[in-house]
Amino acid sequence: MSLAGGFLADLLRTYGQRHSAVRLDLVEGAPAAHLSAVRRLQIDIAFLTGTPTADDCDREHLWTERIFVVLPVAHELAGRRKLTWNDLRAYRFIVSECDPGPEIEDYLVKHLADLGHHPSVERHAVGRDNLMHLVAMSQGLTLTSEATTADRFPGIAYRPLSGHLLPFCAIWSRQNDNPALRRLLSLAKAMSRQRPDANGRTGKADGERRQVKAGGAAIPGRGEPSQMPDQSP
Repeated sequence: MSLAGGFLADLLRTYGQRHSAVRLDLVEGAPAAHLSAVRRLQIDIAFLTGTPTADDCDREHLWTERIFVVLPVAHELAGRRKLTWNDLRAYRFIVSECDPGPEIEDYLVKHLADLGHHPSVERHAVGRDNLMHLVAMSQGLTLTSEATTADRFPGIAYRPLSGHLLPFCAIWSRQNDNPALRRLLSLAKAMSRQRPDANGRTGKADGERRQVKAGGAAIPGRGEPSQMPDQSP
């Protein structure tokens, strides 16, 4: 996911404005690593795609985003307003070797295999930004989430994948008593209820310095040193 726009960016911006004494420590990484860190109280909250579960943890669905196909601006499909899986059957895809590349590859294989077609997917040892530049160089197509389309790269176009939505949720440990985390959860739930979903429907600070560690691909609780590991679309 990206902080260029969307629900998570709005949440962190609003929280920072309301609780300026809290330092937000953001950690990118793989979903499995985030869930493990949440259970060990090394991070306070993880924002993940899908509906994952973890022992002794609570989960809350917060927002939904459309899925977009990333393609070169000169590509023959770039002239269409929306794309379907049938449109994509004949094309090569590229993903990052690091997260969320494997997750995107699994998603591609599942949906194109349902059409009786095994997709061509190549892994590249690059981060998200350079993957976008490879798309612009016509090395292949890729997928991304709606919030990341606020990031602009020369030579690429974003087209929505018709009928496909990606849920995002927050996961945190029931044992975590960090007051800064509880304030964040309260704000996130309130903003989620007020926010229109992808279909346009509306769903559902004190003087002590505290710290919240968030991985997303989470928020170090209780004075742990900050780290910056890698991540999801």
